[in-house]
Amino acid sequence: MNLQQTPADNSGQKKLISSTPEGNKLKGGALKRTPLSKLKKVNSNFKSPGQVTKTTKLSPEEEVEELERSKRQLDAEIAQLESEGYRVEELDDHIDMLHEYNDIKDMGQSLLGRIAALRGTTTRELYSHFGLELDD
Repeated sequence: MNLQQTPADNSGQKKLISSTPEGNKLKGGALKRTPLSKLKKVNSNFKSPGQVTKTTKLSPEEEVEELERSKRQLDAEIAQLESEGYRVEELDDHIDMLHEYNDIKDMGQSLLGRIAALRGTTTRELYSHFGLELDD
């Protein structure tokens, strides 16, 4: 947008003049913020892609039966994993270690970013300088 002083305006104030072609066509200084679209509704309700809608309604008895079937299947999977030597406590330890690993990795990424900024280089170049793989 351009600010210009027009000759007819003796007040010394600058008038806002739109530099876009559409700006000259608007009446009364009204601004259009969103172009009109015939293809989609601009102000439609947000629909999360994670929402799952059931197409069929189950009776309470069928729903209980389905849940019991799912429970039996999960119990069988748990029994199989336990027979292979896995323990629930071990899973909790692995989750804790993964959280710690991710925290340390985040700190390392932050430090690499700061070093790259100080050296005026990219983090990609620092990876090779420190002998790191890009997939690390």
